[in-house]
Amino acid sequence: MVFKGNGFNSFLSVGLIAIISAIVGSIVTAYVLMPEVLGSTSSLPIKQEQTRVPILPQSEDAVTQVAEKVGPAVVNIITKSLAYDFFFQPIPQEGLGSGVIIDNKGYILTNYHVIDRAESITVNLADGRKVKGKVIGTDPNSDLAVLKIEAENLPVAVLGDSNRIKVGQLAVAIGNPFGLQQTVTSGVISAVDRSISEGEGRVLDNLIQTDASINPGNSGGPLVNSRGQVIGINTAIISQAQGIGFAIPINNARSVAQQLISQGKVSRPWLGIMGTSLNAELAKQYNLPASQGALVVKILPGSPAQKAGLKPGDIVIAIDGKAVPGMPELQQVIRQHQPGDNLTFLVYRERNKHTIDIKLGEAP
Repeated sequence: MVFKGNGFNSFLSVGLIAIISAIVGSIVTAYVLMPEVLGSTSSLPIKQEQTRVPILPQSEDAVTQVAEKVGPAVVNIITKSLAYDFFFQPIPQEGLGSGVIIDNKGYILTNYHVIDRAESITVNLADGRKVKGKVIGTDPNSDLAVLKIEAENLPVAVLGDSNRIKVGQLAVAIGNPFGLQQTVTSGVISAVDRSISEGEGRVLDNLIQTDASINPGNSGGPLVNSRGQVIGINTAIISQAQGIGFAIPINNARSVAQQLISQGKVSRPWLGIMGTSLNAELAKQYNLPASQGALVVKILPGSPAQKAGLKPGDIVIAIDGKAVPGMPELQQVIRQHQPGDNLTFLVYRERNKHTIDIKLGEAP
């Protein structure tokens, strides 16, 4: 059967109208007879009020809790010093930095470069108090310093374990960038075991890299994990980059702080050699027996290396069974020990392997 024109469409239209009318009628009837089932617009707000929705997502709430827990222990450090112009006329200068209270006796951990050459130090507490700061000890090699203030009822930050941090975990930086007190920024741990050069021959190694924003004035402030534990002391940025900042691991900072508080200085291990990293090209050129290692160039007189019998030309390939690819790795191994520690060096000497036991001294 073939339908022409609009007959079929008209037939369908009439049928559809009847069906739709029946459906609408049943819905209206159901709404009138059973409002408790379908509800009404006036009941919607009541249901919304009964449903408890978190004010903040879990990720944001973690940062908020960290800021509330650690923020009170973060201080603003203002230093005043004198510089001199071409005519040797004094020019007053003011510096800004951050610090974190690590003991209820008033000890504050910060960066050395924050208080370097300071004539006076003022510490602004998070609760608004302003007190005078006294330098207890400094360690330029690690860029750390300890201050002390005289005040009561001080909040104290909890120090964590920087050996347990993992790349990708939450990192929160708290400080006073450009004098803006109690500024909180967040990011992640981008990398660990980084090394940077600060100039004047100083190298900071084993640093934590983070993309939490760190700006001038953040130096000396804490880098904190999601538990509200300090895992690092913010110390440097790469100014040409975005989101590349560095913090000193708190385990290193804790050790330095304890020595500064107890004895006013830091004792560092001393080997007493000068050398260079060995590579395949250098090994081939001089027909050396190893393609990796630390080539000893000079032995300092009276050093632990000289006393133990290490000689120029020796190639250090391992220390205590751990491979030493080059001079930076050798230096890092030494820095991880203390004066008085005994180490076993595996060296190549005239194409033969030798073991040499060396007792580290204290750096002069």
